[in-house]
Amino acid sequence: MMSQEANDLITRTGPKDPAGKLMRMYWQPAALVDELTGPRPVKPVKLLGENLVLFRDEQNRFGLMDRHCAHRGADLAFGRLENGGLRCAFHGWLFDVAGKCLETPAEPKDSPLCKNVTQRAYPVIEKGGILWAYLGEDEPPAFPEIDCFVAPDSHTFAFKGHINCNWLQALEVGIDPAHASFLHRFFEDEDTSGAYGKQFRGASAGSDLPMTKILREYDRPIINVEHTEYGLRLITLREIDAEQTHVRVTNQLVPHGFVIPMSTEMTITQWHVPVDDENCYWYAIFTSYSAPVDKNKMRDQRLELYELPDYKSRKNKTNDYGFDPHEQATTTYTGMGADINVHDQWAVESMGAIQDRTREHLGTSDKAIVQYRRLLRQEIEKVAGGQKPMMFLDDAHARSIQGPATMDGIGPTRGWETFWMEVDVKRRRSAPWAAPVPQEIADKVRHLKAV
Repeated sequence: MMSQEANDLITRTGPKDPAGKLMRMYWQPAALVDELTGPRPVKPVKLLGENLVLFRDEQNRFGLMDRHCAHRGADLAFGRLENGGLRCAFHGWLFDVAGKCLETPAEPKDSPLCKNVTQRAYPVIEKGGILWAYLGEDEPPAFPEIDCFVAPDSHTFAFKGHINCNWLQALEVGIDPAHASFLHRFFEDEDTSGAYGKQFRGASAGSDLPMTKILREYDRPIINVEHTEYGLRLITLREIDAEQTHVRVTNQLVPHGFVIPMSTEMTITQWHVPVDDENCYWYAIFTSYSAPVDKNKMRDQRLELYELPDYKSRKNKTNDYGFDPHEQATTTYTGMGADINVHDQWAVESMGAIQDRTREHLGTSDKAIVQYRRLLRQEIEKVAGGQKPMMFLDDAHARSIQGPATMDGIGPTRGWETFWMEVDVKRRRSAPWAAPVPQEIADKVRHLKAV
């Protein structure tokens, strides 16, 4: 259990909140690049509790500004894209992507007003199919050279989904290895050859056993948590017998990301981004280490589940997440269909808008949750004390944050320590985009083999 004060500290991300100040030290996903296509690329965005407007000008530059015009507060989301910027429809004031006032047409020609007005604006860059914004005061950090940012566009696919609850409880499900044995339990296993783009459906590396079967039958995992330069590494072991152990390696990226294996050939790097304290979006980049991603298939699969323009799940609390008692008795553990995102959404939304952690009782299987909350508090305190937090990177340090190693496979019960690293190294070396093997992993493999 924790105090209400401690719960507020790690969940609330407004401009004046300690966790909000931490979040503003990082680039935040603001929208998918796909959302700013079409004849009028202007989109209202709410991010970290702030109302903003995102747009692409006639020179294909991206801008993000306060949503309310600096003149008299009219809504710039209804503005016009013209003459090198976004023009307010109320009086015609024009602002460029940097927030510079270009025109105040209702004023006298010799008026100095325009030169003295600035619309609050934030830098935006495109990376991995996502538009990232920096809401901090100082110069932004560099991006780590992790796989989803190193891979070419042909080998990545980005998507997102809305969740009606606080960002932290949504994130914590992604660093909870134990829940998959129950929440994502399927009583019948699909043909793994048809598992493309579907997490947990494929076979684990080194076997022909579907992940769904392993998770279902081995529900008491041993969870190891390691601290890394980017956050946490989770190594989850499910011993099948004296000879074989299922090994699943996932990672938490400070402040609100994680990397998990979707299949032997693909990983998911995901961020849970606060819209406000009671809503968030998950943004994900799917990264392929073999063939280019079939973007059309991936998009079609997800648009069966999510409605545009808000990327809200078709199954949600208004329709009981599609709950079917007969299905729960015969097919899936939840009775909410086969999509694991729906399962996760039900679990975290059912906790309430902001989970009341003063009433929870954590166990051994929650060790990653405990470690992450400590890490989060540590980084909040750093920023409050005027220090730079973990993963606030300069260019040189950004090049050292590679990988991170992520895999799902069945290896030897004795020797799993090197098995998972060798699987990751082999996959990375065979990638057509020549992703480097993280030095940390290469060094560990050599050391353990020598021992």
